[in-house]
Amino acid sequence: MMASDNNESGSGKGLGPWFGSAIATALVGAVFSIVILTLIVANYVQGRIRETGFEKRLENMKIEITKDSVDKETLADEIRLFDLEFRESRLPRADFTRTGGYLLLGALAVFVLGVKWADIIRKKVQVPQPMQAGAGEQVRQAALARWSVAGALIVAGIVVVFLLVVPDVDFSTEDKVDDSYPTWAEISRNWHRFRGPQGAGIITDPNIPDDWEGKTGKGILWKTPVPVVGDNSPVVWGDRVFLSGGDPNVYKVFCFDALGGTLLWTGDVERTKPKPGEDEFEVMEDTGYAACTMATDGRRVYVIFTTGDVACFDFKGRKLWTKPLGLPDNVYGYASSLETYRNMLLIQFDQADAESEISKLIALDGPTGRIVWEAKRPVGNSWSTPILAQTETGSQIIAAADPWVIAYEPNSGDEIWRAECLAGDIASSPIYANGMTFVIEPYSKIAAIKTDGKGDVTKTHIAWSVDEPGPDICSPIGNDKFVFILNSDGLALCFDAADGKTLWEEDIRADFLASPSLVNGKLYLLTEKGVMIIAEPMPKYRELTRCELGEKCHASPAFVNGRIYIRGADNLYCIGKETSDRP
Repeated sequence: MMASDNNESGSGKGLGPWFGSAIATALVGAVFSIVILTLIVANYVQGRIRETGFEKRLENMKIEITKDSVDKETLADEIRLFDLEFRESRLPRADFTRTGGYLLLGALAVFVLGVKWADIIRKKVQVPQPMQAGAGEQVRQAALARWSVAGALIVAGIVVVFLLVVPDVDFSTEDKVDDSYPTWAEISRNWHRFRGPQGAGIITDPNIPDDWEGKTGKGILWKTPVPVVGDNSPVVWGDRVFLSGGDPNVYKVFCFDALGGTLLWTGDVERTKPKPGEDEFEVMEDTGYAACTMATDGRRVYVIFTTGDVACFDFKGRKLWTKPLGLPDNVYGYASSLETYRNMLLIQFDQADAESEISKLIALDGPTGRIVWEAKRPVGNSWSTPILAQTETGSQIIAAADPWVIAYEPNSGDEIWRAECLAGDIASSPIYANGMTFVIEPYSKIAAIKTDGKGDVTKTHIAWSVDEPGPDICSPIGNDKFVFILNSDGLALCFDAADGKTLWEEDIRADFLASPSLVNGKLYLLTEKGVMIIAEPMPKYRELTRCELGEKCHASPAFVNGRIYIRGADNLYCIGKETSDRP
């Protein structure tokens, strides 16, 4: 019997049911403390991974604004908005940590009270002398309980110190998703989309060459074959040049070294195949499979093909995601180029006719490809490319089609204003200059729309409209003084940007598919035969020189860091001075 009594005392059973309840209470408090502590640490680590990118980005923006070469007002607005987003993103995590802290204190209190309760019960029970072995076990358990309390408090203290004193630990890894995006200063230094920043086609680099010859190689820094055909224009970021190519069998993305022209990598994109019973998707020969110019945000590069297949690659050539939008119902084949906003990819996916209600503007998340927002468009199919205009009232996505020109808020896709002023097959893209957006109805007219309106501004904000034979392909070029348009057959017209008065008209006597560019106040006009005509636009048109490449050209050139990148029918050319710095 003595042994049995000793065993009961050693196990705690001899202390009664209340002792067991006290121990159970302490265990519940301990378990909840561990769970809550784990959640708090996980929330903190996850938050730091995201906030590290925010903090680095914000610091870079603050450095950029100190430079004289940037638009300080625009960048200041970006910093304020970015800082607001940064602070707002921290609030939910801070609330979670604060609530978790209170719960952790409560759970620790339950644990301590349970241990204390058990200790009080143990002291009230008088253990007989013959049961010293059992009493010794109780003493050991009590000591263990006290050490457990102390250990839990120490762990909690370490966590609190870690959260408060080590806020700048960088948990980022090389493989984590980069959800940062470029500053306006970075964008302005590169050529991230069709016709460069804002789709404007305006260049102020004084080192852009004006003398080269393809036959002799004069002024040609390098020439590299492009393995698969396509009519899209070069996209340039830093030391990378991107193009796409496609035929009935393959869709390709090419990355070239901007300095030497070496093909660095090739990416493959799967093509959407017709479903059983569906006819093979037909593409017009003039459009081809790779007419859409790519876009990049400096972290990733995006591509879309005529079948509505979208893909994203990183700069090392790793395919991050693909997304089929579905075979587009488009008369001539889908050909709208891409645009980016922050870390979003913007796609003008116009189809069929307005009555079908299937046209839309799509914003995809750059890192993942998921849909951020979609905006239905009451328009028919078009081949125009949207622009991201930095207007006086803020950033606007402006897209043109029959019959509406519509401006959207880029963060949400909400419509800002719309103007009914177009008809027909809209292929040329809008531009923004002098506080207005300029749009073209092919063979018919050019119109200027003020961008500070709300809702339907057809009757209030069309500043002027001129009935003249506008181009069917080439996009306009303009600044605060004039707007210049170029027809495919070489008829060029220049209008006063303020009131639409015709300043001059010129028959250049050449065929054009590439859109004009304005380089340091001079027009650069690339003919279909590959001849660059350089001319002065004011006060009247005056040709200065011609530079022959010796190869047909359908795509608009890119101008970056003292170089011109031109895609010919078979080759990619880099034109510049030997002393030009590396991009």
